[in-house]
Amino acid sequence: MKNIKQFRMRARPLRAIRGLALLLALAAGSAGAADNLPDLGGAPDDGWKTDTYLENHTATRGRDDTGHSAGLSKFRNTLQIEADRKLGDGWAFHGVFRGTYDGVYRLNKNEYGEGAGGPVNLQQTLGGQFAPVPNGQGPVGHTLVNSLGLTNNAFVDSYPNNPNDGLRVLGDRWHGIDGGVAFGVPVRPCNVDPRGCINFGGYGDRSTSQLASPEFNDRADFVREAFVKKTFALADGKQLFVKIGRQQVVWGRTDLFRVLDVINPVDYSRNNIYDELQDIRIPMFIAQAEYRMGASESMQDRNLQVVWNFDKFRPNNLGQCGTANVILDAGCLFRGLKNLWDNGGTVANFANIGPNTLLATNFGAHQIGLANVDLPAWNLKNTQLGMKFEGVTKDGVNFSLNALTYRSQLPSLHGGQRAVNAFTGEFRNAWPYLISFDMVYPRVQLVGGSLDFQFKPLEAAVRMEGAFTSGEEFANSAREQLYSKNKVFRGVIGIDRPTFVPFISTTRTTLFSGQLFWQHLFNHELHDGPLGQYGNVDWKDNVIGTFLIKSFLAGDRVSPQIIMARDFKAKANVFSPSVEWSTTDNLKFTFGANLKSGGANIGDKADDCRSCNPWAPFTAPFGDANPLQPGSRGLASLEPLGRFRAGPIGTAVNENDLFITMRYKF
Repeated sequence: MKNIKQFRMRARPLRAIRGLALLLALAAGSAGAADNLPDLGGAPDDGWKTDTYLENHTATRGRDDTGHSAGLSKFRNTLQIEADRKLGDGWAFHGVFRGTYDGVYRLNKNEYGEGAGGPVNLQQTLGGQFAPVPNGQGPVGHTLVNSLGLTNNAFVDSYPNNPNDGLRVLGDRWHGIDGGVAFGVPVRPCNVDPRGCINFGGYGDRSTSQLASPEFNDRADFVREAFVKKTFALADGKQLFVKIGRQQVVWGRTDLFRVLDVINPVDYSRNNIYDELQDIRIPMFIAQAEYRMGASESMQDRNLQVVWNFDKFRPNNLGQCGTANVILDAGCLFRGLKNLWDNGGTVANFANIGPNTLLATNFGAHQIGLANVDLPAWNLKNTQLGMKFEGVTKDGVNFSLNALTYRSQLPSLHGGQRAVNAFTGEFRNAWPYLISFDMVYPRVQLVGGSLDFQFKPLEAAVRMEGAFTSGEEFANSAREQLYSKNKVFRGVIGIDRPTFVPFISTTRTTLFSGQLFWQHLFNHELHDGPLGQYGNVDWKDNVIGTFLIKSFLAGDRVSPQIIMARDFKAKANVFSPSVEWSTTDNLKFTFGANLKSGGANIGDKADDCRSCNPWAPFTAPFGDANPLQPGSRGLASLEPLGRFRAGPIGTAVNENDLFITMRYKF
C-alpha cells in the first residue's frame, strides 16, 4: 500500500508535466525547426517568428494575524511561447501559449496542500468575556432548543460530514474573531477535501494538480491568445481592421485598477492585484472590427471599434480558499458558506440571549450558507457587446467614448432563499432577511470615456478615465434579499512626469507617476439601528491612491522602482520596492518585496445580519421591544462583509511577501 500511495503522489503532476512537455516541444520546434512548421497559406519567405520565455517566481510570506508564518507561498515555473506568422491574402496569425507549474502545493503542503488546516476553535461571548468553542460544539443546538419544546427544529449537535479537521477560521489571516461572526472553512485542495467545493466559474473546485497547473483545464487556458487579423483597404483611404479569435481587448489607460478595461475577466489567483494586467487578464473568444476613418477637419485621427465577446461567460478568478492568493478573502467566504449549507456547522457569537452574551450556534444543513451558483449558460443574450469611438484632436488630445453591455465579473449574493426554519422545521422559499444565498452574475450596462493629453505647465502627461454603470448589485442588509442594485461611477486620474533627479542619474530621467481612483455608489442606503448601522456595506465614496517612482541605471540594465498605494477608507497601505536587473539581453532578475500596513480596523466592520431576526427571539437584541419583527438591528463585525470595506489591500494586510523572479528569453 505504501508503494501504491507513493506512486500516486508521483503521478499527480503528470497532467501538468505533459502540458509543459507539449509547450517545450512547440518551443523546440520554433527555435530549431521553424521551416518545418505547416505553411498555413503564407508565402515561402514568411515563416514563423517566435519568442520563448522561461520564468521562475519564488516568494516567501511572513506571519499572519494568528502569529503563524506561511513560509514558501509561490514556486511558480512558467513557459511561454509567442508566435507570429503571415498568412495568405494579407491575414496574419498571433498566438501566445503559456503553461505553469507551481510547486508550492508539494513543497509547502501543510500550508497550501493536502496537510493544510486542522481543528479550529470558534468563540462565544459570556458577559463580555470571550470563550473558545470547538467547531461542532456550539451550545445553541438541538438540546437547548428542545428545552423550549420545539421538537421539530432543524438544529443539530453533530456533523458527520463536517469533522473539525482541515479547517481554518474564516478571515483569521487578517483579523481575530473579537466577538464577531466566524466559522470554519475547509482549506485543502478539493481532491483531498471536497467540503464546500463548487465551480464558481473556473475556480472553487480545483484539485491539487489543477491548482498547480491552472492553464491546463477544460477551457484550454494554456492558449493565452490565438487570433487572426487583417486590414482591408476601403475607399477614400479608409480602412477596416478585423481581429477574430482568443484575445485580450484593452480599453483602459490606467494601471492597477480597472474602470473601462472590463471586457476580459481577470485571474487574481495568480498574484492578487500585483501582476501586470496583460499577464492576468483571462483571454476570451472575441470578434472585433475597427473602422479607421483617418483625419477630418477637426481631428487628426478617428476610429470606430465594435467588440463582440461571444465566448461562454467567465467571471474573475478570485482564488480558491487554501491557496496563497485569495483576493478579498472572498474565495474562503464562498467555500465556507457552501460548506455550511451542505453540511452544517458552528457559527461563533450568533445567538443574542442576554446582556453582552452571544452564544455560538450549531446550524444543520440547508439552513444558512450558499445554496446555488447560477453561472450563465452560453446563449446569444449572455454574450457581451461593446462599442468605442476613439479620436485625436488637432491639439493632440486623445479621447474615447465607450459603451458596453456585459455580465458582471464579480458575483452577487441573493439572500432570503429556500431554507428550513431552524425552530419550526418549516421549509419555505422566501424567508425575509435569511442568510441563505444564491450566487448570481447580473447583467450590467456601462457608458464612459477616457482622455489623455500633455499638460505643458507641469511637463507631464495626464490620463483620465471614467465609467457609469447600471445593474451592479451590492450587499445591503436593509433589503429583504440582502442586496440592492446601485448605479456606480468610477473614475481615475493619473499624472506621469519624467524628471531629472541628479543624485539618481544625470543622464536618464526618473519617472514619477501618481493615480487617484474614485468610486461612488448612487442611492447609497445606510440607517441607524439600536445596535449600529445597517444597509449598503460598500462605502458611498472611496478613494485609492497609487504612486510609482521608477529609474533606469547602468545603461538601462538596472531599474529600481517603488510602488505605494493607500486605500483611504480602509486605512490600508502597500509599499512595494523592487529592482530589475538585466544581466544580459536575454536574462533578467527581479528582486522585491510586497509589504502592507493598516487594515482590519474598526471602521471595516459591517452589519453581519445576526440581528436580521429570521429566527426570533435568539437573533433579536436582548430586551428588544419587538423581537419577532424581521429586519436588522445593525449588529456588526468584520465577518462576513467587512472584507468589502477593507478592500484588496486591507484583507491582505498580513500577506507580506519577499520574492525573486528570473526570466530567460530563448
